[in-house]
Amino acid sequence: MRHRALAVWCVLWFSLLSGLGGASAHITPPVVLLSERDAILGMLGGASKFFVREVKLTPEEQGVIQQQWSWRPEAELYRFYLGRDAAGQLVAATIFLTEFTMHGPVRVAVGLSPDGTVKDARVVELSEETFPWLKPLLDQDFTRAYVGQNSRADFGLSERVVRVHLQSMPQFYGQIVASLIQRAAILYEITFLKRAQAK
Repeated sequence: MRHRALAVWCVLWFSLLSGLGGASAHITPPVVLLSERDAILGMLGGASKFFVREVKLTPEEQGVIQQQWSWRPEAELYRFYLGRDAAGQLVAATIFLTEFTMHGPVRVAVGLSPDGTVKDARVVELSEETFPWLKPLLDQDFTRAYVGQNSRADFGLSERVVRVHLQSMPQFYGQIVASLIQRAAILYEITFLKRAQAK
């Protein structure tokens, strides 16, 4: 009886290990379109000095963001990469933001000018599953439509993008990217511009 129980236990243990191996086989590596280093250097072009600043939103700032933009920031800390010129003047700031969707994460790098307008925006990483949906939009460099916009601008998809890409999934993921770009501008406005004005 003890040998039979041991045999059953071994079969169950082997099945569990096999199941875990099968589950991990479904985890696909992300598609990296642009490294963090290349994104930072590209978006902080013209800078000679580089810094990292971590900012934490206060409860009041979170409330303002939720009230004005209907977005509740989930992270406690946000990291900005800052580029300054030889005189110490801010040239640009870059931030990475990620949206976790049911088909995998979408990660975006956003470069911001000192006045808070979008300088550049790139999808830097996404899942293999979402890549085919976003690729047609990326091929058209659709994020360029948001350059020059600040946090209060319209971050919807352009009519041209909607007209060409009638399928719902490219539009859905395109809007996620656009929302991440706007969130970057919001965070910069709240943590850099508003705080500077309050001093």
